[in-house]
Amino acid sequence: MTTDATALQRQNRRIERLKEQGVTRATILVHSECKPALEGLRHHFVDPDKAQALASLVEQLHDKKAPTNVAQVRQLSPFRYPGGKTWLVPEVRKWLTASKITPSVFVEPFAGGAMAGLSAAAEGLAEHVFLGELDDDVAAVWQTIFHGKPADVKWLCKQIIDFDVNLENVRSILDGNPKSIRGRAFRTIVKNRMQRGGIMAAGAGLVKTGEAGRGLNSRWYPETLARRIEALQAMRDRITFEQADAFEVVQRYADDANAFFFVDPPYTAGGKKAGARLYTHNEIDHEGLFALMASVRGSVMLTYDDAPEVRSMAERHGFRIEPVPMKNTHHEVIRELLILKP
Repeated sequence: MTTDATALQRQNRRIERLKEQGVTRATILVHSECKPALEGLRHHFVDPDKAQALASLVEQLHDKKAPTNVAQVRQLSPFRYPGGKTWLVPEVRKWLTASKITPSVFVEPFAGGAMAGLSAAAEGLAEHVFLGELDDDVAAVWQTIFHGKPADVKWLCKQIIDFDVNLENVRSILDGNPKSIRGRAFRTIVKNRMQRGGIMAAGAGLVKTGEAGRGLNSRWYPETLARRIEALQAMRDRITFEQADAFEVVQRYADDANAFFFVDPPYTAGGKKAGARLYTHNEIDHEGLFALMASVRGSVMLTYDDAPEVRSMAERHGFRIEPVPMKNTHHEVIRELLILKP
């Protein structure tokens, strides 16, 4: 047996004896000259409460056999988003409620349709929610709802309710060049609802047959969309939105031990092309993102396609990997990865 192994055994025996005596924490005195080095290692330390919360979530994930029925999840977002995370809302809820603390802030730096952040705000699962999104069109919607004047939101809802859906009117809106943020927000909602699959990237075609053969009208629920927007405006004191780069957003909260980060980047790692087809801003430094998320003091949940390259990055940076069942657009059951850090 090596000296290191012997020392480790002794240390473990000492820890067990302390546990038997009811001692689960220790205070370490550090020389002032060593303190900067210790602070540099702080993000590697594991809070036992956070570790226990993560273990509870993992146990529940292991018990999950079937995908979430998204029809049973409260719909909050006005977007129908490719790659949207409605199916993951129950897991996000479990992740937050398993913690013994209420997160100081729930950060969703790649907001998109923002289902995770909106659910956290609506259910009071965090003291505050911060949504970040770089896309100009998507940002216009969130900017209007959360930081626009009440008159802007009222105008947006009226535009939606009064819109006569036909090919000519849809083409006119999509080909327009609105100067105001609220005008751009309306065009974005029309684009998101009328383009096939809710794809926002350039080149996406319009819905053809749609649900029950209703064509363009099949995804246009004006009263429902208006109600959702009004409900979100009522929560604006709980949500901050900013059009910003995701890396900068994460760095802003990196030192907050009580921050929770939900990170859902475009799926372009491991040679995947879906993100490139679906999103305008799809070039992501995935290795850099993993390194950044490993360095934050708060808790982290990332979502990714199940690809060998993704698993390799997660393992290199010390994350826990858990596959979760979901249904794709073809209603096939596949598994995506939850990548977790306490």
